[in-house]
Amino acid sequence: MKKTKIYYFFLTIAVIFLGILSRKIEIIPLCFGDLLYAAMIYCIVRIVFTHSKAIYVILLSLLICYGIEFLQLYQAEWIVKLRETLFGKYVLGQGFLWSDIFAYTFGGAIAFFIEKFVLKYNTNLRIRILNLCFIKYTP
Repeated sequence: MKKTKIYYFFLTIAVIFLGILSRKIEIIPLCFGDLLYAAMIYCIVRIVFTHSKAIYVILLSLLICYGIEFLQLYQAEWIVKLRETLFGKYVLGQGFLWSDIFAYTFGGAIAFFIEKFVLKYNTNLRIRILNLCFIKYTP
C-alpha cells in the first residue's frame, strides 16, 4: 500500500492524544509519555520524508529526540523562560535525564518495528485505521 501523509498525520494526532492522556492518568509511568514522544517525532519525520527508508527516518527521529534532551542541559535565561510556558514544557522538557534517552530509544524502536514489520505486511490494518479516521481509502 502506498504511504500517505494523511495516514501519518492521523497517527501523530493519536499519539499526541495518548501522550497527553498518559500525563493525566497517575497509574501510567512518566517514561511512557517519553516513549510516545519519540513515536510522535517518528511520525512527524515520516510525514516530511514519506518515501524515505525507515532506517533513515528512525535515525533522524532519534537525533531530534536526543538533541532536544541534550538541549535541556543549556540553561540560558531565555530558554528557561520558554520552558516555563506550556509549549516549552511539552516540547523542550524540563531537565535532562538519561532515562529519557532510554525511553526515546525504545519508543523510536517500537515505532520503527511497527511500521517495518506490522504495517508493511498488514495493509488491511492500515486501511481500517484510515477508515476509522473517516478517510475512505481504497488501494
